[in-house]
Amino acid sequence: MTTQTTAPKNTGTPATGDTSGLIGIPPHLGRALATGGGVLTVLSTFLAWTWTAEFPGDLTVYGYPGGLQVLVLIGGALTTLFGLASYGVRGLRWLTPAGADGALKFAALAAFATTWYTALAITTQLGGLVNLEPGGFIAAAVSLLALLGSLALPFERPEPDPIDPEDTRWEHTKHRWAHRRQTLKAAYASGSPRPVPALPAYAEILIIVAILALGLTVFTYGIGTEYDELFVGFLITAGLGFATLNKAGLISQATQITARHQNITTCGAFIAAALFPFTQSNDQYATLGVYILIFATVALGLNIVVGLAGLLDLGYVAFLGVGAYAAALVSGSQSSPFGVHFPFWAAVLVGAAASLVFGILIGAPTLRLRGDYLAIVTLGFGEIFRIAAQNLDGTSGPDVTNGSNGISSIPDLNVLGFDLGVAHDIGGFTLGRFANYFLLMLVITAVVVLVFQRSGDSRIGRAWVAIREDETAALAMGINGFRVKLIAFAVGASLAGLAGTVQAHVTYTVTPEQYLFAGTTPPNSAFLLAAVVLGGMGTIAGPLIGASLLFLIPNKLQFLDDYQLLAFGLALVLLMRFRPEGLIANRRRKLEFHEEADAPTVLSKTGA
Repeated sequence: MTTQTTAPKNTGTPATGDTSGLIGIPPHLGRALATGGGVLTVLSTFLAWTWTAEFPGDLTVYGYPGGLQVLVLIGGALTTLFGLASYGVRGLRWLTPAGADGALKFAALAAFATTWYTALAITTQLGGLVNLEPGGFIAAAVSLLALLGSLALPFERPEPDPIDPEDTRWEHTKHRWAHRRQTLKAAYASGSPRPVPALPAYAEILIIVAILALGLTVFTYGIGTEYDELFVGFLITAGLGFATLNKAGLISQATQITARHQNITTCGAFIAAALFPFTQSNDQYATLGVYILIFATVALGLNIVVGLAGLLDLGYVAFLGVGAYAAALVSGSQSSPFGVHFPFWAAVLVGAAASLVFGILIGAPTLRLRGDYLAIVTLGFGEIFRIAAQNLDGTSGPDVTNGSNGISSIPDLNVLGFDLGVAHDIGGFTLGRFANYFLLMLVITAVVVLVFQRSGDSRIGRAWVAIREDETAALAMGINGFRVKLIAFAVGASLAGLAGTVQAHVTYTVTPEQYLFAGTTPPNSAFLLAAVVLGGMGTIAGPLIGASLLFLIPNKLQFLDDYQLLAFGLALVLLMRFRPEGLIANRRRKLEFHEEADAPTVLSKTGA
């Protein structure tokens, strides 16, 4: 028996769909309110928001924004720009290749959230609303006005009439193509890449330079925030600002432009990162920079194992520990039982080789397992390494690692006569100890990026991807799954060991407690895996950005104490809900998670 689903006949006029906003005012009035509210929000930052300078940032000055007012100004400026772009103002249409309404909502939300957070922080810290000056009330009111206006804009695009499968006339074809156009528009609005007309090469290179300069400015500002309230406001503005640019389609276009000049973008990114120590007046924030690079480099090595080969490794931090211990034992430490002092290049090779050997020894008997079983085995290896390092103290076992006291008094590196532990003056800039190690770690990061990029584009890289997608099908096509997975395990382990050699000299001491599965501070296996997933599996920039965020945020949110993991868990839940492919995702993973946005809906006959 056959049943037939009948759609209503087409009338030739597409349905308008639901284009109403969240609140019941006309869209044109809402657009005017949002744009006007953005302008007034910018102007309100030039007023005094409180009467006392006890609140950090000194918000008592008229005519000069300070502290959190600067972030509110940025949110108001974005709201104004996208509000004007929504009117089709000449010269601003390039800001919204995917539409202005969605971007305007997020921009208004950024201004509102930062403004009200500042007002609440002033009220809470100083003890009541009485501490707010009229400028603070005005800013809160106009930012709320802008948000309400943006909520009046339509949330859905008009949808065409459903297609009648029995209609073979021209109207059927016309409506089918209209439906396809609407589907593509929805895909673009959801963040899918949209073809960008190629600009002259010099213009695209200038755009890349501007993107890198903006990234360096944002990173420098974020890492240099001097108090908790400012950093929380920075997170709010930066997060919603990124969502604004993504909703407008600018992130997708920037991705396409950088992909056309991949080598220039990579070199430019490392040049921008190398300029970071020169923006600092002391080693206070360069310290965070070098630890971020160590964490990010290890996360990129894990991305080979998890992101490319699809092997869930929950004990990866142990390879970092193996490299650190191996380098510490041969670098002239007084706690080392070997009593040798290798030069830098030899210590690096020893650390990488030790991790490589351990990767092969652990991977050979375990990589025939799959999925959860492999994860359990690697988790066990990570714990075995830590317990073994504690017991090799001369009492419970041979005297190798000095037990829980670890290897201490590790001397600073000396590279080609350049002592990294001493401050140096270069071009009128003073580079301290951590700035020196930052530049060294940047070179090692470049090596790891090169290895990842070349291996990912090679024959073995394609085999890794095939194993990750469907190991059974890959084996059927003649790929030696065990050998391919063992190579991924060995390469990832050696890259972690390479970073571990620098970590041992930066921290002066290597102890077993530094290499846990989970804890409140990275690096540990749980945070490394979260950095790969958060940033974007299988990409280069993803784990670097994810690791930077996961290391920087806990260090800046010390005031949360025991609630850090709660905030971290909530952030991951929200990310998995709204952007499961990660912050920086490749095309394949974006399609996997957003197939419903790209696939057209087709009505067909059903048989029973």
